[in-house]
Amino acid sequence: MQCPRLCELPPPPPGKIGWPWTEESLRLPVVRSDGSPWPRLTVVTPSFNQGQFVEETIRSILLQGYPHLEYFVLDGGSTDNSVDIIKKYAPWLTRWASEPDGGQSAAINRGLGMGSGLFATWINSDDLLCKNALVSQVTSIGFAANVVYVGICRVIDVTGKVISSHRGSIHSLEDLLRIGTVWRSGRLIDQPAVLFPLRLALTVGGLDNDNHNTMDYELWGRFFLAGAHFQYTDIPIGMFRIYPGQKTSDGLRQTESLLATARKLATVAEGLPQNTKEAILAELHVYHDVYRKESWRSSGRLARIGLPPYVVIQLRSLKARLQNKTRALFRPTAPGI
Repeated sequence: MQCPRLCELPPPPPGKIGWPWTEESLRLPVVRSDGSPWPRLTVVTPSFNQGQFVEETIRSILLQGYPHLEYFVLDGGSTDNSVDIIKKYAPWLTRWASEPDGGQSAAINRGLGMGSGLFATWINSDDLLCKNALVSQVTSIGFAANVVYVGICRVIDVTGKVISSHRGSIHSLEDLLRIGTVWRSGRLIDQPAVLFPLRLALTVGGLDNDNHNTMDYELWGRFFLAGAHFQYTDIPIGMFRIYPGQKTSDGLRQTESLLATARKLATVAEGLPQNTKEAILAELHVYHDVYRKESWRSSGRLARIGLPPYVVIQLRSLKARLQNKTRALFRPTAPGI
């Protein structure tokens, strides 16, 4: 697919300006100067009830100005306005569907499995590709076999305003597995900023369909286990949106999943010396205990002053029951009753 021009797409909603509403990326010619085609790239967007954001996501991919792109939008059977929005852009999508699926990881795997690109990525329906991301990558660096490229990730708020920028710095499986001292010390890999060989992803089995929280982290681990090299660039590639209520805002659940995935990867990592494995597993255990305690202490005043969990839970339950009874007593009754 040749990416459409801005003037070819439906007009943006009233009041929406800037990237990717009223701006488009630089455009590459249809073929290279020697007449050869540009490498085909595959992008997948999994979506479910993200009508608030999905149009912005779709436009950020379609307006890349890239001449050899395939784009799959796989919706899990949304009940909001997502499908109406997707249909507006259907003429420029390689394929789209809206039907119940096995969750985010399954949808991404399905899209990658349908793809035929040299490199691929997925952009969730609340995230974006940066302006000029694909053009900058292919013209400045290109694509090498068995290399995973990690660019700069712009962190944006609910309105799309850029809050900060970040680039990962994980260079080995051991780096990846050291959650407390490396991964969460500011060196983590931002999923929207990653471009990976599609064949590599399919060879390692893609994402774990049962991992709904840290599927990207697990995939990076599988890449390292397969011998892939991670190259970090200065190219802004993706935008990660933060807002209340998103899945990644549940810190304890994310951490539990992250640690479980790290333990699984460490267990199967045949290339790690046994003493290194043991040290990593011990570090993960300590981090888990410390995080749970800190998470509990930050859950409320009673926990913060040191009351035991079973006492706090009982008091919170009692408070909730009393509040429910009070609301019931003062609930207005219908006239005449």
